[in-house]
Order: sequence, then structure tokens, then C-alpha cells
Amino acid sequence: MKAIRVHELGGPEVLAYEEIADPEPGQGEALVEVSAAGVNFVDTYQRKGLYKRALPYTPGSEGAGTVVAIGDDVTALQVGDCVAWARGGGSYAQYAVLPVRDLVPVPEGISLQQAAAVMLQGMTAHYLSHSTYPLQKGDTALIHAAAGGVGHLLVQLAKRRGARVIGTCSTTEKAAMARHFGADEMILYTQEDFQEAVDRLTDGEGVEVVYDSVGKTTFHESLDCLKPRGYLVLFGQSSGPVEPFDLQVLNAKGSLYVTRPTLRHYIATRDELLWRAGDLFDWLAAREIEVQIDRTFPLAEATDAHRYIEGRNTRGKLLLIP
Repeated sequence: MKAIRVHELGGPEVLAYEEIADPEPGQGEALVEVSAAGVNFVDTYQRKGLYKRALPYTPGSEGAGTVVAIGDDVTALQVGDCVAWARGGGSYAQYAVLPVRDLVPVPEGISLQQAAAVMLQGMTAHYLSHSTYPLQKGDTALIHAAAGGVGHLLVQLAKRRGARVIGTCSTTEKAAMARHFGADEMILYTQEDFQEAVDRLTDGEGVEVVYDSVGKTTFHESLDCLKPRGYLVLFGQSSGPVEPFDLQVLNAKGSLYVTRPTLRHYIATRDELLWRAGDLFDWLAAREIEVQIDRTFPLAEATDAHRYIEGRNTRGKLLLIP
């Protein structure tokens, strides 16, 4: 089968399109023909070595496809079932072997591209808004990169929770997109200082929570956007990792909270995985939320997909199509 392989750490050019042996499912596993694989910032962090992976490896932790074979002791799935996943590895390939416990059935009415597009970033938006800082009616949330893959979903889930949403982005086109998904106010950080804009939009009170996927270039100003006892939820680092800082700063700025969550700890049990994915599929099927697929790339063009996402060009989800 064809797959993307990483033999050395580096830029997008290290993604090699190769022929490798077809995988076979073992006990408790299923072999899935991949219809679409999600491209996420975490894939670029692993490729560069910010998150460690043993070399060589096949990237990709998210996708959707059709079960074509099952291993021993598998009773929950059958050949022909449509499934999606958001953890594991090896999704940048024509076929992937995955633990059955990590596979979620895709209901009728949800396409496999939609399923692949909503799993990782949708469940991230779900745990951020429902668990890490459970938004309440009347809260105000600042969402950085509000038109991005997680951002456009987080805006929608925050509005479902009754929050006021202030978003940031770089262009008027992205601002219009975020407003389409429900953002109440948009700040173009290329035209004005976002902390000053938040101060103006909240009459100096600040926000209950900042959801920050940008990291290095936004972190300290994000702290200044918070009300006393507010939450800075740092869930990405698209501009680079945040440098170490003095925790006394949190005291001085109002007894603030900072957390650095990741999805795997919020889908640690199968019940939690099915809850989050099930909510998203139900809302998609009822057209209560939308997932924006920005671009699809052939699997062979994974290098271009990584350049695109690292260029901060995304307006929704990127998919690779084997």
C-alpha cells in the first residue's frame, strides 16, 4: 500500500510517499481502508520533533474509513462498518490498523469526510467548552484563531453553551467566516492589539476564559484579557512553545488559572469517547453545527498540506485523500 513515512525530523519535505507492506490486524484490532485522514498541527509538531515519535513512522492520528478485516476476539465491529478515530497512528496511508476500542461508528447521514474532519478538532472543541472550562450562560470567551480547524467548531459549541464569543483572526475574510459560525465580536490582530480590543469590548472587565491555540505570541497578552480567577486554556502552540515564566505572575494578575490540556486525557475511557463523538455526530446530523472542510489534498501531496497548515492559511479542516 501507499503511505507517508517520516525517516528523519525536519520540515515538510521529510514526508516521503512510499510503498510499504499491507498491515494486518491483530487481537482486538481492525484493518480500515482509509477514506480521509485529518491533517492537524500535532502532526507538524511530531514531524519537527517537538512531540517525540520513534523513527521511522507513518503520521496521522485522525481519520475515517471502512473496516475491511478484523482480528481475533473482535465482536463489536463487522467488515463493511464505517468508523472514525482520533488517536493512534498511521492514518496517512491507504490502510490503517487500529484498536477497536478507539473506533467510533459513523452513523448514516454523516459522510466519511465529515467524520474525519470533526473527530480530533471537534472533540477538542467539545472538551474545551464542556469540561476544561465548562462554559455557562453569560460567560464571555476569547477564542484565538476563531476561523481555524478547532476555532470554527469551538465558536459554535461556545454559542450552544450560551457564551458571548470574542474571536481573533488575521483577515477580514476569516472574520466573516467566524461571524458566520456565531462569533459575536471579531478582532483582527493584524490591525489592532487584541488585549486592548478585549478591554474595550468588555468595558475593562475582561473575560472568564481564553482558549489559546497560538502559544508563544499570544500567551502573555491573553493573561491580561482575563478577569480575576479567569482561565487561560492553552491547547496548542502554532506560533511556538511558551517560554517558562514566573508563576507569581498568576497571583499578581488576579489569582489566574493556566492549564495545558490534550485530547487523549479527555477521551481516556470509551464512554467519554462515545459521548463526545456522539454529540458531534448528532449535532451534525441535525444541522445544528457545521464542519468546514477548507481543502483536500491527495495523500501524495502531504508535504503541500503541511506547508499550508503551517502557513496559518487554514479556514477550517484539511484532509488527505488516499
